[in-house]
Amino acid sequence: MKELEYPFDNNYILKKSKTIKKALLADGTSRIHKKIAVLGGSTTHDVIRILELFLLNYGIEPEFYESEYGQYFQDAMFPGPELSSFNPDIIYIHTSNRNITDYPVMDDSTEAVESKLSATYQHFETMWKKLTELYHCPIIQNNFEAPFFRIMGNRDSFDIHGRLSFITRLNEKFYEYARSAEKEGISFYINDINYLSSCYGLDAWSDPLAWHMYKYALCIPAIPYLSFNIANIIKSIYGKNKKGLVLDLDNTLWGGIVGDDGVDGIEIGQETNLGQVYYEFQQYLKLQKDLGIILTVDSKNEEENALAGLNHPDGVLKPDDFVAIKANWEPKSENMKKIAAELSLLPESLVFVDDNPAEREIVSGQIPGAAVPALDSPEHYIRILDHGGYFETTSISEDDRKRNEMYMANKERAKLQESFADYSEYLKSLEMEAEIKPFEEMYIPRIAQLTNKSNQFNLTTKRYSADDIEKTANDAANITLYGRLKDKFGDNGIVSLVVAKQREDQLHIDLWLMSCRVLKRDMEFAMMDCLVSEAKARGIDKIFGYYYPTAKNKMVKDFYSLQGFEMVWEDNEGNRTYRLDIKDGYENKNHVIKVN
Repeated sequence: MKELEYPFDNNYILKKSKTIKKALLADGTSRIHKKIAVLGGSTTHDVIRILELFLLNYGIEPEFYESEYGQYFQDAMFPGPELSSFNPDIIYIHTSNRNITDYPVMDDSTEAVESKLSATYQHFETMWKKLTELYHCPIIQNNFEAPFFRIMGNRDSFDIHGRLSFITRLNEKFYEYARSAEKEGISFYINDINYLSSCYGLDAWSDPLAWHMYKYALCIPAIPYLSFNIANIIKSIYGKNKKGLVLDLDNTLWGGIVGDDGVDGIEIGQETNLGQVYYEFQQYLKLQKDLGIILTVDSKNEEENALAGLNHPDGVLKPDDFVAIKANWEPKSENMKKIAAELSLLPESLVFVDDNPAEREIVSGQIPGAAVPALDSPEHYIRILDHGGYFETTSISEDDRKRNEMYMANKERAKLQESFADYSEYLKSLEMEAEIKPFEEMYIPRIAQLTNKSNQFNLTTKRYSADDIEKTANDAANITLYGRLKDKFGDNGIVSLVVAKQREDQLHIDLWLMSCRVLKRDMEFAMMDCLVSEAKARGIDKIFGYYYPTAKNKMVKDFYSLQGFEMVWEDNEGNRTYRLDIKDGYENKNHVIKVN
């Protein structure tokens, strides 16, 4: 919904929240249901009201538990039956500098200040550990915004008695906990209100009237800004991020029109102030690529001119930085659909970046769900993309960072395929090797990420957090498998997952998914062969598979039939149950992948 995309009108959202919610609930979107406990150190009602809108817009239907005013610590440490039975999927702790009760004073010794810092931090760490122990779910914790006054002026930033110094050091302790939690596989995330309040304007954010009248720790107009940021963390946890950028060229990556002005006439580099603006924007996009964001081009241009512009000696981005380049005179919406198809992605998983409002309007109309940020002048391009939260990062795997390399390798595979008349011979020529093993602790973040990102080749579309994956892997009744696929062009990373639960002599497949970038490579056969082998070793006679249709997974509706299963049940909504008898034997179907 456009009203909920950055940059949005805070006051409009606050006033029209009921109308917006009604429209979202009526739009027919299929959403995942998640229970979110909000533990507040201040008033949280409107934060929740607006957070719900952003989550609904991201395809998440939230159910909330809200602590009583200021009872965040009591609820965490001594939960009542309501919170315990609620059993949250995510916990958000909304505290602020108003909840720091023991600041240093000028008479404090260094030891006294250190003691206060340690005690304040321990208050929070004890709570986080308790919540992790009780609920094993992701925790989102606010850091602290700067105080709205500096009693010592600039000295407040470094003097040990300064409140600003105290908050800065406390925040760093929070960050250190987040770093150590990540290493231990604990899902703990910082909601950076320190940065948000700076962007919004600290004087406005910390309006004392909002606190003293309503006990809000921020001004009411800033609530949508805060709620949007929380929603971005939550949608990232559940794999609702966008995956790539579709970029225009003229007046988007450089100033001017390369076809009219020539390569020497476009503005990029250090020679002009506008050239510097575009140079900085290209630097920003290069940083996105380094995080694994896919870069593509969709430009109305002759391909020769487009490549010449991208090869400008002062440009940061070169043709090799893009996994797809469409430079022609076709409608940009059609080019974008082709880019998505070539990458085995859904078009709505991409962000269209174009300076031309007419082109943006066409893409918005032709590709529902695609992000189409409203750009104005080039000096604002970075802010608009960055604040839009399209690529909020809650975890970074090695596979993420190599994503562009993987898609480049797929282009080479496609070229090779064209040279073969026989597809099976082409598959053999890839020299594929797979590693198929039970879930391992080191891969849990990547496995959880896959369950939340994969939509098309996902038979039940069940979603798991890292904590869910760990519990699943540790349950002896489960068979878990991950599949990693390599070939002569490179490592595709972990591309397939299976979770199945044993019930006496039967095995029930709860999750089966695969990354679409390895479609038609027989990886599904290799995974099934290994699953059957594991099942036989346990004395299992029958395997049951389930298909639950969604708007995005129709491509796998006949998956189990192709694997030799018999459909034994189907309801009016297309939900299916399949059965495979393995007692009297099973013939392996993978003949091209060497499995380790």
